[in-house]
Amino acid sequence: MIRVLMNGACGKMGQDVIKAVTNAENMEIVGAVDIANVGQDIGTICGIGELGVLVTSDTFTSIKECAADVMVDFTRPDLILNNIKTAIKCGINAVVGTTGLTAENIAELEALNKCGKSKIFIAPNFAIGAVLMMEFSKIAAKQFEWAEVIEFHHEKKLDAPSGTALRTAELIRDATGNRLSDTATPEHGEESRGMAKGNVRVHAVRMPGVVADQEVIFGGLGQTLTISHKTINRESFMPGVVLAISKVDSLSGIVIGLEKLLDL
Repeated sequence: MIRVLMNGACGKMGQDVIKAVTNAENMEIVGAVDIANVGQDIGTICGIGELGVLVTSDTFTSIKECAADVMVDFTRPDLILNNIKTAIKCGINAVVGTTGLTAENIAELEALNKCGKSKIFIAPNFAIGAVLMMEFSKIAAKQFEWAEVIEFHHEKKLDAPSGTALRTAELIRDATGNRLSDTATPEHGEESRGMAKGNVRVHAVRMPGVVADQEVIFGGLGQTLTISHKTINRESFMPGVVLAISKVDSLSGIVIGLEKLLDL
């Protein structure tokens, strides 16, 4: 059995992960960390009955006390760096869905984990359909001259653009050698043109009624191609999270992107 500690256990994603891990045959929840509902049984909070695991507020202490094998983290961009550092210091693996890590952060984590004892898996999106959207975009990018990304998330998402949108733009950039055009009349309305990631413009929409959607639009002579992915609910992320938990120990060092775990 893989012993899992959930960081951000009382959030919407955290509760869904708790349910998914509880239903998985080869893993179990042994720890739950959050600043809310401290001292309460996480199973009761999730509506699945008591699990005998009480919510605590300190990641380091909880990891040590529950002897976790893997820390799953869906918390906040301002917390994730220190949370991963804690996992490395404790010598356990981590599956990370929290976005906001920079290239400098990754380099710092690699230096801290130079012995490679902890295996760290990071994914900007755990929905398999979203990963395929990004892979299809890499293919399409080679055939078009223009590309823009529009991402839609709920109004409470803390970072913008999303990690998925930035990762998509990076993959398009790498697939094309940054050759795409970005010459659309910049002297008018530049402030409305979104964030530039290489030569790909990324636009972020935040509003109620949305979970996590994205469109990648390619343009060429007389035609456009739109590759889109829509998330109906957070359950769509759970197969990817469970897959990552089951495979993280077989990885080496820090690995980024769910596509690395799929047979593509």
